[in-house]
Amino acid sequence: MPRRKSPALLVAESGTDREGHGLRRTMGLFQLISFGLGAIVGTGIFVGLSDSVAQAGPAVVVSFVLAAITCVFTAFAFAELGGAIPVSGSSYSFAYAGLGERTAFLVGWCLLLEYGVSVSAVAVGWSQYVNELLDSLIGRQIPADLSAGPGDGGVINLPAVIVIALASVLLVRGVRESARATAAMAVLKLAILVAFCAIGFTAFKDGNLTPFSLAGLGGIGAGTTAAFFSYIGFDAITTAGEEAKNPRRDIPVAILVCIGLVTLLYCAVALAAIGAIGGDEVGGRPAALSYVVNEVTGSSVGGGVVAFGAVVAIASVVLAVMYGQTRILMSMSRDGLIPRVFEKVSPKTATPVAGTLIVAVVFAVPAAFASLDAVVNLCTIGTLAVMAVVNIAVIALRRTEPGLARTFRVPLYPVVPLLGIGFCLYLMYETGWTTWIQFAVFLAVGFLLYVGYGRRNSRLGKQATVTPDATAAEPLAV
Repeated sequence: MPRRKSPALLVAESGTDREGHGLRRTMGLFQLISFGLGAIVGTGIFVGLSDSVAQAGPAVVVSFVLAAITCVFTAFAFAELGGAIPVSGSSYSFAYAGLGERTAFLVGWCLLLEYGVSVSAVAVGWSQYVNELLDSLIGRQIPADLSAGPGDGGVINLPAVIVIALASVLLVRGVRESARATAAMAVLKLAILVAFCAIGFTAFKDGNLTPFSLAGLGGIGAGTTAAFFSYIGFDAITTAGEEAKNPRRDIPVAILVCIGLVTLLYCAVALAAIGAIGGDEVGGRPAALSYVVNEVTGSSVGGGVVAFGAVVAIASVVLAVMYGQTRILMSMSRDGLIPRVFEKVSPKTATPVAGTLIVAVVFAVPAAFASLDAVVNLCTIGTLAVMAVVNIAVIALRRTEPGLARTFRVPLYPVVPLLGIGFCLYLMYETGWTTWIQFAVFLAVGFLLYVGYGRRNSRLGKQATVTPDATAAEPLAV
């Protein structure tokens, strides 16, 4: 039988219902919503929109809706589990409770793609808009050798490294400071995207939306896979379970509010961009939103404002996603599945300082030398796999833990989680066989790490040698 950690044990060990492991409860509902928006709205819409349009054309709006539906089904699952098991481990902890340790470790391994590799991808997109901003302000850009990796014609992407370094410094200072910065950046980037929509719709032409779906259903499906990257990050809200003031109530609300706001915003931005200049002009163009504003207004000033918004937006994604990554690693370390250095919390700042710095160094390397396109599909398939597992965990825990206190329940159970699994599998299929091969290799490496280190050092495994029923074991003292 798999080693399964009960929800009660997860909550007790994390100190969720009190101050636990040196973390401080400083985040209210507004901060959680801002944190979620900070994690979601960034590279996907400012940079990735052009890739989605290149695949689907004007029908990219349908692609955004389909990607949102996939996220909504899974958002219900995250809302239920986030309210019932409000711990920093997020998907990893949900899998541990519902499906066992081996699956949980592989979920944590996949989260390195979602939270970790996406940081690198987002940082690469940040570099593009930094150059766009500098060009609008002073008419100069950072030399290509210093603003792009070898795969994009450069030597090293220094801006990408810098944004990761700045985010790590802020995270080390404390969660209160990080939450305030994320909230301010979230408000600013939402205001700029709303302003972009207002400008774009002034030049809206119906003819730019025809032909609506030139590539047919295949193009819409490919566009949906590309658009899904724009939604990655909403689950990071659940990583704040041990630092939220009222996690059982606020986490489900924050997740659902974020998904709703982001979906409306993305569809409006896509319509405004394509309606203003046409899908052919938007598709495949770097810094597409700045280009749209420049074309509509006939001035580079508006494009510079959008570029500034993108710089802020993408920086906030780096900050929020790195936060989520460090908290998940902290939970895995607490369970003994990875080295203990990741669980150490500074008594002065109440943050995992060592873990944050290690994450910053490790993921600055691909940001400096990798291409954005090289990691997006792998990041997407890893995220979809995690989301499918979370839906499965909801079903499993409904069977094994019927009495678990749930502040939110997935509606139309079990139809909704089953649809969530189905949509995730469909989008995984759309990533292509090359990505599947890469993902299989990635999972094989993760399994070997679990067998070689995680299983032998698991604290639950060591406890099981003393307590025969590991699934029901509770800590002797809390």
